[in-house]
Amino acid sequence: MIRSLISEIKEFKKPSILASLFMVFEVMFEISIPFVMASLLDQGVQQRNMNNILFYGGLMLVCAFLSLFCGMQSARYGAYASAGFAKNLRRAIFKKVQTFSFENIDQFSSGGLVTRMMTDVTNVQNAYQMVIRICVRAPLNLIFAIVACFLINPEMAMIFVYVTIFLAAVLSIIMKIVYPLFTEVFEAYDNLNNSIQENITNMRVVKSYVKEADETVKFKKASRRIYNMFMKAIRVVVLSSPAMMLSMYASFLLISWIGAHLIVGGQLSTGNLTSMFSYTMTILMSLMMFMMIFVMLSISMASVERINEVLTTKTTIDSPENGIKEVADGSINFEDVTFAYTDENGDKTHVLQGINLSIRSGEVIGILGGTGSGKSSLVQLIPRLYDVESGRVTVAGHDVKEYDLDSLRKQVAMVLQTNVLFSGTIKENMRWGNKDATDEEIIAACKIAQADEFIQDFKEGYDTMIERGGSNVSGGQRQRLCIARALLMNPKILILDDSTSAVDTKTDSLIRQGLATSLKETTKIIIGQRISSIQDADRIIVMNKGSVMFNDVPKKVFAHYKELESVGLAAPQVTYIMHALKEHGLHVDADATTVEEARDSILAALAQANSPLLNKGGAEK
Repeated sequence: MIRSLISEIKEFKKPSILASLFMVFEVMFEISIPFVMASLLDQGVQQRNMNNILFYGGLMLVCAFLSLFCGMQSARYGAYASAGFAKNLRRAIFKKVQTFSFENIDQFSSGGLVTRMMTDVTNVQNAYQMVIRICVRAPLNLIFAIVACFLINPEMAMIFVYVTIFLAAVLSIIMKIVYPLFTEVFEAYDNLNNSIQENITNMRVVKSYVKEADETVKFKKASRRIYNMFMKAIRVVVLSSPAMMLSMYASFLLISWIGAHLIVGGQLSTGNLTSMFSYTMTILMSLMMFMMIFVMLSISMASVERINEVLTTKTTIDSPENGIKEVADGSINFEDVTFAYTDENGDKTHVLQGINLSIRSGEVIGILGGTGSGKSSLVQLIPRLYDVESGRVTVAGHDVKEYDLDSLRKQVAMVLQTNVLFSGTIKENMRWGNKDATDEEIIAACKIAQADEFIQDFKEGYDTMIERGGSNVSGGQRQRLCIARALLMNPKILILDDSTSAVDTKTDSLIRQGLATSLKETTKIIIGQRISSIQDADRIIVMNKGSVMFNDVPKKVFAHYKELESVGLAAPQVTYIMHALKEHGLHVDADATTVEEARDSILAALAQANSPLLNKGGAEK
């Protein structure tokens, strides 16, 4: 677990080593001061020897200065190394997230990932600085001071051995209790961040429903929960304080008692007892440092585990070595495809079963289906946003798993249900589709997507700044911009997943006309809730409960209007009218799907029947 994090120290290994090395020297010079002070008292002050006083006094000043200098250098290098380590960790987490498949992303909440990159990394940064400095200082201080005490008097030195064992036992018990508590605290942080993100992102909805007060109460409850959980952990941690104080007072009392008896018996000098008290403070300060380290590590270990969870997550979709770089055409085949979503507990929910489809290059395919029918899941398998559980999906005759992942996705443009724009100008957003796109190419794509007209109405035109998430444009405008961005990829396959739901029918029709004339060789797959969006398709695929219900030309699919109604779908209104007329004895084409077709069929039927109504209408004309 620790190894994956340590590997991110990288170029900051040298300052980390220097921070620890300077800390070693600081401790050595600091520990030597009581020894020199004992000599100053015994050989200088008591013997009234001014030369020894000056010598040992000067030596103490040199040791103090060197200790101070080394401490400053250790702090400088420690801060530099820990900040650099945190920078590398955040970069590593972000880079790892970019490799995640949709399945991997489903395992982590966005708030959880933000908490890991910010709060958890900060905890690890502080812990690392403490490790390379305090974790070096404290044990060295403790060891050197105890060794020095043994050199002065072994009997008194054993006191510190017992104290150390006692505190170690207390702290280990506390650690075992608080570790799971801090883990729960950070999980609560994830939930709080998710709530905050949701609230801020959807602030317009909150205000429109006048839910500010409810959201505030919700936030207070979540914040209070974190507070209570944190305080529960802290109440356990603070038990280390009375254990520390007990050890401190017991040490001073025992040393004073034993030391006084030894001085009276002539077995110990005053200078050595003074040094003993100095070393007692050093030892006790070291033990207090251990307590600080313990608290910090209790918090950071939970953070380490959470960061490690991200860094060690293996992406479920890898790009193959020497994968195919070129997508020859837009033909697609589904061969006995089964697909299931896997939740964070490992449970599977099957959404596609036994799918067999063949789509020719350049075809326009419409997909219909109710909520949860598997429409979006089906098309997301084409660019390998997810991988099939069984069967295979081929593009241009090759399994999608054989393609270089980047090359495949550059040739399969997908406009998702959730249309997202990024902070920056309209031009910058467009160049997500093609970073080398000229202004002319951007304008041409926007014209096809029916976005040019409203862009020209903006004061800054194509240099208009888009706010985060595209919050300063309407839903329909956002959809059109996302379609234009996809067009700039000049893909072999274009997938529109309910991407014109927010535009009016006229604009929708114009977009479809533009796509038909500009991307004749591109395979187009349109998922639509609006019948008009897909009724001009070459074929319509109807999905129901993860299976293909119908796969035929629009006329034949809509002829099954009663079956469509049974699964919550509808045929064009014209279809219902034509079937009603036929049922009432008029010989019309019941397969007509457009107003024009219906008009021509009805007029022909009336003419054939020599209808008086037609003659009257004709006479009136």
